[in-house]
Amino acid sequence: MAKDFYTVRVSDIHRSTDDCVVVSFDIPAEHREHFHFKQGQYINLKATINGEEIIRSYSLCTSPLDQKWSVGIKKITDGRFSSFANDVLKVGDTLDIMPPDGKFYVETDPNQKRNYVAFGAGSGITPLLSIIKTHLISEPKSTFKLFYINKNSSSIILKEELEGLKNRFMDRFEIFYFLTREHRSVELFNGRLDEQKLETIFKTICSTETVDHYFSCGPEAMILLVEKFLIGKGVDKAKIHFELFGTVERTEEKKQIAAQLQGKQSNITILEGGKSLQFDMETGSNNLLDQAMFNAADLPYACKGGVCCTCKAKLVEGDVKILVNYGLEEEEIDAGYILTCQAIPVSEKVVVDFDG
Repeated sequence: MAKDFYTVRVSDIHRSTDDCVVVSFDIPAEHREHFHFKQGQYINLKATINGEEIIRSYSLCTSPLDQKWSVGIKKITDGRFSSFANDVLKVGDTLDIMPPDGKFYVETDPNQKRNYVAFGAGSGITPLLSIIKTHLISEPKSTFKLFYINKNSSSIILKEELEGLKNRFMDRFEIFYFLTREHRSVELFNGRLDEQKLETIFKTICSTETVDHYFSCGPEAMILLVEKFLIGKGVDKAKIHFELFGTVERTEEKKQIAAQLQGKQSNITILEGGKSLQFDMETGSNNLLDQAMFNAADLPYACKGGVCCTCKAKLVEGDVKILVNYGLEEEEIDAGYILTCQAIPVSEKVVVDFDG
């Protein structure tokens, strides 16, 4: 079932870097039961910008132990919501936000002594800060090592908060900054992550034999690099946790599907909120979410990149081709759930249920 949006007031905005703001929200007491969250989770934000309703997902950078709800929003080129947040949004304004969601976390256990490793790039630090702080406070015997990639020292998001944690947990938290456009004295920390750097990290700084869980957050290429490397070293996939900030558009794959099914038609039924919407579309020509919205459907969505699962629905009938899935668990897939933003119909009839 889709969650509801709540209108909340912006209580604080502070600039972390020249192109990133941290936005905090005043969650009314009567709504706080809906906004309990786990470290690493995200919220969906909705605003009307230049007459158009825009929804985006942003990770909470605060710990649930803080009882504070803040997100880091980095301004990106042509990013309508991120530009709005950085240049227009002000304290006292209201935004519609959805209660926290996401699976990018491991349950804390104060009796455990665990070693964690995290890889982050740019704004990927936002959920990692929440995770790191929560585990360091809740698990007094555990350690964390963070490998964090940025362009230069002035672009390091949430650096003050990270350094504060390092000073507070000096014996249990280490940060290794990698810079791609500013020279560091140690060659390892110059440039982006690659397989050779990962080899060096796990030979000289830590060992896969002693790490209990890995977290990574950032662009798709980095996530896949880290995952492939760790699996190649025999690390159990269950120990590897990641959150993607955007995925690569599968343009060529979409073109191939459309070409193979050219001339065919699909009848689509969308069930949502007790209502039924039917329409026809050219088979293979578009994903279910976008085509349904083109036909005036009001459906839940956020990232449109196969990551956040906001647009999850159950495939009741028919067949679809899934381009990307970084959000659904195996048991959800086995139960028939799909991400409609990545589901291209390939059969004559398709029925999906958002209430399922």
